[in-house]
Amino acid sequence: MILKRGQNVKYLPYVFTEHGAIMAANVLNSPHAINMSVFVVRAFVRLRHTIITHKELAAKLSELERKVVSHDGHIKSLFDAIRQLMEPPATKSRRIGFKT
Repeated sequence: MILKRGQNVKYLPYVFTEHGAIMAANVLNSPHAINMSVFVVRAFVRLRHTIITHKELAAKLSELERKVVSHDGHIKSLFDAIRQLMEPPATKSRRIGFKT
């Protein structure tokens, strides 16, 4: 939902961002809260790394797909040429020798 400037958000957020987790760790001073915020930040870092890896993989896959699509036409033309070579000649061959 897009809100105009100055309007309030109707619903509270359900999750923290990476920066929100760090800010919560600064406010909460218990060792358990600090450990949990470090765990959350590491999860965000790992998630970011996974997303980047999948983007690279998707880009490589689309590049490979483009190459294969361009090769399909070349492979088809090769098969057509081979099939033409396999067909018997269309003209009748003449018998060699003298006609009487």
